Amino acid sequence: MKNEWMQELGEFREKTRLFYAGEMSKGDYKGFSGKFGSYAQRGGKAGMLRLRLTAGRIDKEKLKFIADVIEEHQVKKVHLTTCMTVQLHDLAPETICALMEQALSHGIITMGGGGDYPRNVMASPLSGAECGEYFDVMPWAEKTAEYLLTLINAEKMPRKLKVCFSNGPANVPHATFRDLGFVAREDGLFDVYCAGGLGNNPRLGVKVAQAVEPSDVLFHVKAMRDMFLAHGNYQQRGRARTRYLQETLGEEGLHAVYSELLERAKKEHPELKVSVQANAISKQGIVRSFDSKRVIAQKQEGLYAVAYHPIGGTPSPDVFGRLYAVIKDMEDVEVRLSPDESLYVINLNGDEVQQVLDVLSDGARTLFETSVACIGASVCQVGVRDSQQLLRSCVDAVREAEIADGALPQIHISGCPSSCGTHQTGEIGFHGGVKLIDKVANPAFTLHILGCDKQGEERLGEPLGVMLEKSIPEFLVRLGKTVEASGLPFSEWKKGRRDEIAALAADYLV
Repeated sequence: MKNEWMQELGEFREKTRLFYAGEMSKGDYKGFSGKFGSYAQRGGKAGMLRLRLTAGRIDKEKLKFIADVIEEHQVKKVHLTTCMTVQLHDLAPETICALMEQALSHGIITMGGGGDYPRNVMASPLSGAECGEYFDVMPWAEKTAEYLLTLINAEKMPRKLKVCFSNGPANVPHATFRDLGFVAREDGLFDVYCAGGLGNNPRLGVKVAQAVEPSDVLFHVKAMRDMFLAHGNYQQRGRARTRYLQETLGEEGLHAVYSELLERAKKEHPELKVSVQANAISKQGIVRSFDSKRVIAQKQEGLYAVAYHPIGGTPSPDVFGRLYAVIKDMEDVEVRLSPDESLYVINLNGDEVQQVLDVLSDGARTLFETSVACIGASVCQVGVRDSQQLLRSCVDAVREAEIADGALPQIHISGCPSSCGTHQTGEIGFHGGVKLIDKVANPAFTLHILGCDKQGEERLGEPLGVMLEKSIPEFLVRLGKTVEASGLPFSEWKKGRRDEIAALAADYLV
């Protein structure tokens, strides 16, 4: 596959040259470049490159590569995405081409990072290390990613396909409402959900299989893809996502088609039955106590993970080099990305934790500061509002008001309805738009409340109305002060208070 993709890079170079020379339209270039994991940014003067990192896993070799190319190419903007990838931004066209080739040579794939292809496979970020997890889903996620990569140049689907694995009820990667989600059970098996998704007309997934042997996961991937190929909407791009199969087939019909295709896959492709080797951690732990909330005890005694959340998921680019310099000689230590734009450094013993805390000291200070925001309209061609700027304005306002930690939740901001900031999953969420007032377009966001992604309690946030962008920091400060006065954290205060939240917000809706 690498050899095949290397050969395709020549065509990418030529079309990239044509686009940035003004000889190819934005639409034509976007339709082509997405397959390679690259898109032109707003203004058409620079581009971005998305590095696929299966289940957000970054071993030390990949971390060093990312750090080296950031330094070599003087990359000034980096974004950790909600699909557990690393995006490099503000790149010159020749840099995009060089980086793509370098990444492929170091085992980092960009192919299928955009466009109508199987996307980066996601998994619970602390899988294999998390206390209380049902089992380590990482090996199955990696096996699935290998299989999906073989389909990049196969028959083209109507749109993208997102597959993920959850190791427990926290449902961090949203396995119960993705295109295809594998949900771990206490008995070591999976339940399978499909045809879910966020964005316009969001849908929770449909449970299509229970108590599935992990060795059968690829049969399910094939069945889901075959169903999408056969029944996906190739005519209307806006409806060409798997969630619309719930309308096309109906829930009962979806079950029937899926089951039929699953049995066919098992019969005709027995080679898809797989086994994996468990990830074994033999490192000797060292028990220590820590005051920092960012230190998480792993299920392996004496080993720890350190959490780091750069504001808006946009770390200083040099953090990768600084982190590599610290962990390069630490046994079994690696980095995991999270769907909330956080980063974890795992498998640290008690004597190693403080070094990592020190090098990752510039991130979020509170739960609210771990809020999620897509890259925003200042960069994204299809974005409507600058979600990054809004988040920073909100963080500044909340800091100035000295709102207590926990009085505000992690909020989710998308620059448009596409939900790249997963605004529909947040207890408080916003998506960007405009509001006409006296025939003048004003920057605005739609407010969503009380979304929940926890398994068994899934709820898409309820849209309450439109709020001018300039009013949102004040609204959040007022909400934070209201919650703070109760003496409860927002997670407790919110219960049964839908109407109270709506009444408070009403003063700011337009």
